[in-house]
Order: sequence, then structure tokens, then C-alpha cells
Amino acid sequence: MFVLDSHVHLKHGDAAGTEYAPETIAATMDEAGIDQSVVFAMSTTTRRSVEMADAAAHAFPGRLIPYVYALPSYERQVLGEIDAAISERGFRGIKIHSGECKLAPYIIDPVLDLAAKHDVPCLVDFRGDCGAPERMAAAFPKTTIIIAHLGKYLCEDGDLIDRFIRIAEAHDNVVLDASGVVLPQKIEQAVHRVGSARVVFGTDGPHEEPDTVAFARKELDKIFALNLSEEEKADVLGNSIARLLKM
Repeated sequence: MFVLDSHVHLKHGDAAGTEYAPETIAATMDEAGIDQSVVFAMSTTTRRSVEMADAAAHAFPGRLIPYVYALPSYERQVLGEIDAAISERGFRGIKIHSGECKLAPYIIDPVLDLAAKHDVPCLVDFRGDCGAPERMAAAFPKTTIIIAHLGKYLCEDGDLIDRFIRIAEAHDNVVLDASGVVLPQKIEQAVHRVGSARVVFGTDGPHEEPDTVAFARKELDKIFALNLSEEEKADVLGNSIARLLKM
């Protein structure tokens, strides 16, 4: 099957701000059987995130797909940098992380509006906050909001994940990202409840436990093991995000 990893870090948000070179990501993809990957950097400035993702996309054209990292604040909006990355450099989406950026309307709404203008998705890590995506999805129906990790990274609370799935059920502009999920049955339930067109695969890699290739294969095997049709698996593994990004 065609596989598009929709969640890959050039720079992670861990305490060390771990970075991975495009060459490492591409080599991991080759070994794991991943055709394309969405890449972005966080824990850095928007400007630096553009530089890193742009360099990666140029190093592996057609394989690494760049997202721009939005780090707005009350002091300085970064709309110009985000706009230029999308309109001039061909970036396909926007990454937002609530651990580094408040999701208050006066800060994040201009970014969501810009995403709608360019028809690109916003991949958002809400860190378990259900209220934020509910408000954003309702206020910006033309903006595609991808909820990272089914709502919360490594979440073991099935009821909390269900709340995020219900948000996707209520809003057609919400997509669910299946990276960093430790309850695989919730991925399966999400597909059955909102449809395979709105659930997307991601590794949240690279990670070196036990190594980058084994980590990626483990995430792939998680999807292959689900009780889904071959068409549904094909959607989740790559076709759905490819359609969303107009690949």
C-alpha cells in the first residue's frame, strides 16, 4: 500500500529539542516502507522551522512534504512568514502545538483564518484540551483541523479520546491523527465512527526506541493489525492525507 506518514519531526518538542537530519528520515522511510512524509520542526522559531523544512523538501523532492510551524504570540504575529512559506515555497500545511503556543482566539484565530485562505490543514497538538478544537472547528468551518494523537499523546484514557472523536463526528472539517496512540482500538473506532477519509496515519517519529526503523514499522504494524477493510487501511495509511494535501 501507498504510505504517507503525516507526522514527522525534523525537530522534536522533547527536553533536548532532538533534531533529525532529512537523510535520517529518508533512510528510515526506505527501510520501513514509507513512500512520503510530512516534516516540520518545532521548539524553534517559525522562521527557523521554515528554513529546516524547506531544506528537507529540497533535499528529497517529492518525498518530504513541508509544514510551517506557527509560533504566534501577543507580541509578534508571524502571519507574513507563514503566508510566504505556503504561497511562495509550496508548504502544504501548518503545525501548531499548544505546549508552546496559547490557543486563545486573539492569538491563534489569525493563523486559522490564513489556513482557510490557502486551503491548507492545521495539525494541532491540543494536549488533551477538548474545548479548544470544539471552538476552533465551529468558528472556522473552512479550516481543516487535524487533531494530533487522537487528542492527547500516549493517552490511556479511552473516555477522553472518545470526546475528541465526538468532536470529529460533529464537525466535517476535523480530521484525526493516529500518531502517538497507545490504545489502537480507538483508531479502529475512530474509523468506524467518522470514516477512513478523516483518520490519518503518522509515526510522530523519528524515535530511537529501539531504532528509527523498528519504531516506524511498529507504528505501521499497528494500522495493519486493525479490523478494517483493505480500502479503509489504504485511506488511513496514505490516501486520505494525500487527498487532503492535494497530492
